[in-house]
Amino acid sequence: MLAEKLESWAKKERLEGRQEGRQETARNLIARTEMDDQMIAEISGLPREVIATLRAESQR
Repeated sequence: MLAEKLESWAKKERLEGRQEGRQETARNLIARTEMDDQMIAEISGLPREVIATLRAESQR
């Protein structure tokens, strides 16, 4: 049972790390390119809604 919880925790951490990496990629593309949200979504694997949120955050 402990091993299962540790494995589950590790899997969750990996997924969160991947998500953070995708968001960082999207932030860099927003900052450094003229790509539209759809193109960045396709490259990063994130939904367009997330890209739009990241773009709005970057303009603050």
